[in-house]
Amino acid sequence: MRVILDTNVLLVSLPRHSQFRPIYDALREGKFELGVSTNILLECEEVFTKKNGLVHTDFVFKELENLDNIFKQNIHFHWNLIHSDPDDNIFSDCAFAFRADYLVTNDSDFNVLKKVDFPKVNVINADQFLEILKQSDPT
Repeated sequence: MRVILDTNVLLVSLPRHSQFRPIYDALREGKFELGVSTNILLECEEVFTKKNGLVHTDFVFKELENLDNIFKQNIHFHWNLIHSDPDDNIFSDCAFAFRADYLVTNDSDFNVLKKVDFPKVNVINADQFLEILKQSDPT
């Protein structure tokens, strides 16, 4: 399964007590492939540092760097599908380029993508992704 995680989903999946922690654990266990771009990494680093400080951000990024199921995707097309928050286009462009099965976000600005036929990006929220992870787990 190929996935793009919006910064907000990755951020809420980090705390051990979070209801969304199974997303981060599934990533660490290699249960899905994560696509990222340079711009996504830069945004994540900026947001994480503001929320958690530099030391915690460095720890998370070092852990992520060592995972074999994270793939850096080069972006060749900029579709500009999200007009309400153009910064979010980095995720939809990456999802299309990575041929992601899902773009996981809790940001309602992405809902516009549900109405776009091409390029098709399958947008779901974190709760829906948790259900998909539960269904795909054989244990």
